[in-house]
This record gives sequence, structure tokens and C-alpha cells, in this order.
Amino acid sequence: MSQIPSLISDLAVILISAGLVTLLFKKLKQPVVLGYIVAGLLAGPSITQIPTVTNVESIRIWADIGVIFLLFALGLDFSFKKLMKVGGTAVIGAITIVIGMMTLGYTTGLSLGWGHMNSLFLGGMLSMSSTTIIFKAFDDMELRNQRFAGVVFGILVVEDLFAVLLMVLLSTLAVSKHVEGMELLNSVVKLGVFLLFCFVIGIYLIPSFLKKARTFLNDETLLIVSLGLCLGMVIIATKAGFSSALGAFVMGSILAETIDAEHIEHIIKPVKDLFGAIFFVSVGMLIDPALLWEYKIPILILTLVVMAGQILFASFGVLLSGQPVKIAIQSGFSLAQIGEFAFIIASLGLSLGVTDNFLYPIVVAVSVVTTFFTPYMIRMAEPACRAADQAVSYTHLRAHETAANL
Repeated sequence: MSQIPSLISDLAVILISAGLVTLLFKKLKQPVVLGYIVAGLLAGPSITQIPTVTNVESIRIWADIGVIFLLFALGLDFSFKKLMKVGGTAVIGAITIVIGMMTLGYTTGLSLGWGHMNSLFLGGMLSMSSTTIIFKAFDDMELRNQRFAGVVFGILVVEDLFAVLLMVLLSTLAVSKHVEGMELLNSVVKLGVFLLFCFVIGIYLIPSFLKKARTFLNDETLLIVSLGLCLGMVIIATKAGFSSALGAFVMGSILAETIDAEHIEHIIKPVKDLFGAIFFVSVGMLIDPALLWEYKIPILILTLVVMAGQILFASFGVLLSGQPVKIAIQSGFSLAQIGEFAFIIASLGLSLGVTDNFLYPIVVAVSVVTTFFTPYMIRMAEPACRAADQAVSYTHLRAHETAANL
């Protein structure tokens, strides 16, 4: 009897474990993303009592494919028209969060004695909230039409853009091992030229091609053409010296501006769901429970840093943009977690060989804990708003009493 390739048997283990565990998580009303990570832990090489994936290289391959399609789907959801609509609030909020959390993450990493490069990547990982988890939480809690939800979605759109630029910046710093002004400037210019080339091609060629071929494009052919364009841009990006994730995101954002954008997003969804699941399962596979126990104190510290830091900087940024206190607090509490971009940046550090192996499972553990608390944090925003109102009222009252006494 002929043997099947290990890649296929590994995929079988991944999907069977993901299916069973996520059914359980659905029953328990927990986020599905958490279920994928737990499924990965069960299917990974650290568990030997049940059939598992033992070929680490195949895990990396599936993770890379998952990242490509996740970023492609995020690109499809990102459009410059959307960015114009969300306006200054999203930009100011996102900039405040990214700068604040990058600084806080870097400082925390250095305080824990993890060195410059680990701390730099840690700052990047802690600066991005999870689009996938927040969308899911708002859907489950029926909050998507709330005013603060629009602000949060806007911030997430801008953060997605910053995350892609941050990955390019971290890659450059990782290769050069230190910050050099001219090298950094060259990288930024090179990125600008690459994006300009891609979007000029995208604006003139791809929409025209899709328009002319429209009569031949049913769901099947549009799916194949879209995935072909995605992987084609991945090849161009890697040949130009950028990450495959950047290429996938760029092609997604190009297609987001075409008349077929909504149709493409609809037919891509099953592919994104499949490979997104594979990516999150592969994240769980790289967790070593013994390592997590060894680093339990740093995990606790980073969890508190993420939750407190995101609430503080997000609330301050939204408040700074001119939004009311209630909207600012609700936005801050909604963004108090890290997710898929933390994993992607962690994977980048590992693949470039510039971060230590312990950092990846620690960040995954922090993400799991903060993801678990996301629905509860969103619910806590209301009492926090009431407490803030009471504090402001009390402060005003004391100020009036002091003025009267004078």
C-alpha cells in the first residue's frame, strides 16, 4: 500500500483537530480563534499521546500560506475610500496607540532583559489590536452599528496599514542589525517606489482587464484569477526584497478599489477561512507548554501591559481627536488585546533569525489570554464610563466648593 505524503497527512490532522475543538468552543460560546490555537497545541509536536504533526517544516509551510491569504483578505477589506471616510479620529487614535505601545513594549522587553532586537519586535507585536477578534466580538454582541464600533473599525483599518509598513521597517532593521539613517531612508524610498509601481499597474491595468473579461468571469474563474493575481504579486514582492505578506496585502487593496471588490471578497471568504484556520492552528503548534510555564511571570506582566496600555493609549488618542469621553473609553476597552499581526510579526522575527525562540509562544499566550477577556472588557466599558462621569462630577463639585470658599 502506497504511503501518502506527510504534507497531506499533516493537513488531515490539522483540519480534524480544528473541526472538533472549534465545535466545542462554539458550544462554550468562546472565540473560534482560541479554538484554533488550542487545536494547534493538541496537534503539535509537544503532545505525544495522540496523532500529531511532527514535521516542523510542514507547519511553517502551512503558516506561510495562511499568512498570505489572511493578508490578502485584510487588503480586500482595506480601501482608501474607507480610509477617507473614517477621517482624523482613526488616524490620530492609531498613531497614538502604535507609538505608545511600541515604546511601552520596547521598554518592557529591555526591563525583562530580552535585548534590543527582541524588545523591538515585542513592541511591534504589542502595538496591533486584533481585527479578526474584535469583528467577531462585535458581531456576537450585536454592537457593529454602535457609534464607538465605527471608531474602532476605523482605527483597525489604519493599524492594518501601519502593521504592513512596520513589517517592512522591522525586516530592514533585522537585516542591518542596527538603525542607519541612510539605509532606513533607502528602504522607505524603495517601498514607496514599489507601492507606486503596484498601484499604477493596479489602477490602469487590473480594473481594465477585469472590465473586459467580465462576461467570462463567473464565480469559479473570478476566484482563480483573484488568487492568481495575489500569488503573482507575492512573487513580485519577494523578488523586490519585501515579504510575501506585503505582496498579498497590496494586491488585496488594489482589488478592493475595483467594481468587483465585494464579489471577490465574497468568493474569497471560504479560502480565507480555510487558510486562516490553518494559520491559527499552526500558531498553536509552535507553543511549548513547558516553555510557557517557565515564562509564566513575563506572560502575566505582558498581559497586564497590553490591556492597560491599549486602554490608556486608545482612549487618550480617541479623546485627542475630539470624540466624547464615553466613545473614547468604549473604544479603548474594545482594543485591549493583540492578535493576528502579533503572530505574523513574531513569525517574521523567527524566519529572519533575529528573535529568540521563547518570544513566539509567550506572545501567543498573551494573545490567547487577552482574546479570552475581550468580550468581558467590552462589557466593562459601560461601568468604566459611569465611574469616569462620577469622577468628573466630583472634581467639578470640589472645584466649585473651593472657589466658593475663596
